[in-house]
Amino acid sequence: MAISAGARRRLEIQGFVGLDDVTLAEAEPWLRFTPAVCTVLMALGTAFALPELLWALAPFAALGAVFPKHPFDFVYNYGLRRLTGTKALPPNGAPRRFACGMAAVWLAATASAFMAGAPAAGYALGGVLTSVALLVSATHVCIPSMIYGVLFGRRRETVGA
Repeated sequence: MAISAGARRRLEIQGFVGLDDVTLAEAEPWLRFTPAVCTVLMALGTAFALPELLWALAPFAALGAVFPKHPFDFVYNYGLRRLTGTKALPPNGAPRRFACGMAAVWLAATASAFMAGAPAAGYALGGVLTSVALLVSATHVCIPSMIYGVLFGRRRETVGA
């Protein structure tokens, strides 16, 4: 298994550093799982103006910010990977956890806008949030992780440590 230099760079920006090519190549497609699930739920909550769904998703994002595994990573690690025959996902580095923290705050703001009777603001906030989540789901380009790099520098932490 090989991983392209571009894919490696995009994943390293998210904090997946210190992993050998084989490990990273095997994990690469599955590192899209959690962002994809979040994207679908954000899109549904935004499209149908469902603040309850957005509020329900916010604690999951917050847990993903605090712990090295997002709750949806456990769905993959203890369920789906048994079907795919692949290894568990590596822990999330600080940039990806920062992204989860930003998502938690953004989800709360989006839900609040809908609850406050400001649907235009809710759709705008939710649309941007969903677009950013879709980008990372589809390409591993994570804008919040890039923001982390600008704010805190691109530390070469090892996620497995």
